[in-house]
Amino acid sequence: MSFSISGKTAIVTGAANGVGLAIGRHFVQMGANVVFADMDEKKLCHEMGEDAQKEENVHTFSGDLRKKLTIANLLSATIDAFDRVDILVNASRQVMTTDPLDPDDNTVEELLQQNTMTALRVSQAVARRMIKQADGGTSGSLGSIVNLSSIAARRAHPELLAYSVSSAALDQMTRAMAVALAPNGIRVNAVAFGSVMSASLKGSLKDHDTMREAIVDSTPLQRIASPGEVSDAVQYLASDASAFVTGQIITVDGGRTLIDPAAVSAH
Repeated sequence: MSFSISGKTAIVTGAANGVGLAIGRHFVQMGANVVFADMDEKKLCHEMGEDAQKEENVHTFSGDLRKKLTIANLLSATIDAFDRVDILVNASRQVMTTDPLDPDDNTVEELLQQNTMTALRVSQAVARRMIKQADGGTSGSLGSIVNLSSIAARRAHPELLAYSVSSAALDQMTRAMAVALAPNGIRVNAVAFGSVMSASLKGSLKDHDTMREAIVDSTPLQRIASPGEVSDAVQYLASDASAFVTGQIITVDGGRTLIDPAAVSAH
């Protein structure tokens, strides 16, 4: 099986920043047609303005994907630009801190809407299009949906309660949608990652050597991942190399979820 995604059309949400932006750019380099979608139009134009003008296989779309009309418009823009959609990467994510004992804290509802429900609604719309364009004529993989999750789904950090809950819900949604869409030849998987050296993390770690050391010490491979290492995992799930893989949560964390945080602290 081939790891190639050349000639395929991908929608990448959350594509104006961080890992989503890295995945979109990686897909372009691999020869895919890519629609970079994000709510932050200014940031999207700043990051992709020149590329969108130079590259025929690049298209940008801005809008709030929590709204059904925006999702419909995203799909229409993709079909207008490239005639079809083969890959969806749900990379639109938000992190918020939570006060677990505050009854007025609504971060759980907010992140379930942003991180889980938005991915579900976009997946439903794209899956319907994948089924329609296949027209029942071929067997095998007719499309791939990849959700970006987090190892927070498996770790208990009270201040990240909402993020952890939304990530865990996304993982279970991935499994359920994989079973639901399997008869249509559409695969649904997720990549759960830990700390990635994105622009935002670089900013957070600037002049904070203690924080950097804490992350490295809690990671068996003793380093922080590059965005490209997540992009490679997503490409695998998007390509025919993973044609018999569905409903799986691939962890890219350098082994961080394999060790006891308390043991690291004690050490």
